[in-house]
Amino acid sequence: MTGRPSAPHARHPLWGLCVFALIALVGLYYVKWSPYYDRIFVAEQTRSIGGSILNGSDGMLPAPSLQAALDYALAYGRAIWKALILGLLLGSALQALLPPRWIRRWLGGSGAGSVLTGSLLSIPSMMCTCCSAPVVNGLRQCRAAPGATAAYWLGNTMLNPATLVFMGFVLGWQWAGLRLAAGLAMVLGLGWLVNRLNRSSAPLASTPAGMDTDACDADAPMDVHSMLRRWARAFTGMALRLLPEYLILVLLLGAARAWLFPVLDMSIDNSLLWIAGAAIAGLLFVIPTAGEVPIVQAMLALGVAAGPAAALLVTLPPVSLPSLAMVAKSFRRADLAVMIAGIVFLGMLAGGAAVLLGF
Repeated sequence: MTGRPSAPHARHPLWGLCVFALIALVGLYYVKWSPYYDRIFVAEQTRSIGGSILNGSDGMLPAPSLQAALDYALAYGRAIWKALILGLLLGSALQALLPPRWIRRWLGGSGAGSVLTGSLLSIPSMMCTCCSAPVVNGLRQCRAAPGATAAYWLGNTMLNPATLVFMGFVLGWQWAGLRLAAGLAMVLGLGWLVNRLNRSSAPLASTPAGMDTDACDADAPMDVHSMLRRWARAFTGMALRLLPEYLILVLLLGAARAWLFPVLDMSIDNSLLWIAGAAIAGLLFVIPTAGEVPIVQAMLALGVAAGPAAALLVTLPPVSLPSLAMVAKSFRRADLAVMIAGIVFLGMLAGGAAVLLGF
């Protein structure tokens, strides 16, 4: 006895697409595009976009303490809280309001096309690595390929056009060119490599282990109340899962600044040890969008050599210890290990290039 044929999929409601587009456009304009546009003129006129977030109120790195942790968390929180809320809204909304087949069609492929699409989508997003993490989790929940998702995640910081312009005015256009070259290699290269590594394991468009299998369900009800309930459930689940560990790690890194960056003067030369150490410290530490620009500017003014400064310029933005924890369930451990190793390698390569080019 044969079963009854399944009903055709309901057409995805237009209102869901319009709401998502409205949140993305208005949110990005308010949080990113408009402030960064104004900041470009400040950078051009003053050759600065502010002080280094690493330093305390006296301009020095504070000793590890609870006060140092709280001070950094407050300074960092003031810089990113709007973008973090936007990231949570977008990461949860795409699971409930966008057609899952769209995400699988454009970002679910195993080739370079999906990686390029993820890279292009990251350019207007301009979020820091932690604020884009909820969107990364939402994309993987909706079965975007790991390489395309990695390209989107890394591209938010490394291909941020505003940051590159800030860098050109504040540090010099040779630094912006070096950063862009490293960013393209990182985003496209690591995205492609992560997709390649996943071809022989599980299907690229499968839901990551440990994530909600009911999210982005193509057969889910399309009525207003059901979609809004799924959106609220996704937003609440993301916030409750991500924010506590995020806050704890930001506090720990804020307290440990003096350990990660023990010396910030002319004693930091172009030796391989300093370049490698800067690359690793940059990968672990957490900063707001474009925070690497005043950090490197301050270091160069204190006499830090170009090699370690260039390594930090490449490894500070793309990932951090908190953001790695936030996306841990969206990627296999092997994928994260490849990204970490690739970022450190490219940071060291950028440091070597800065030395050879006489920065």
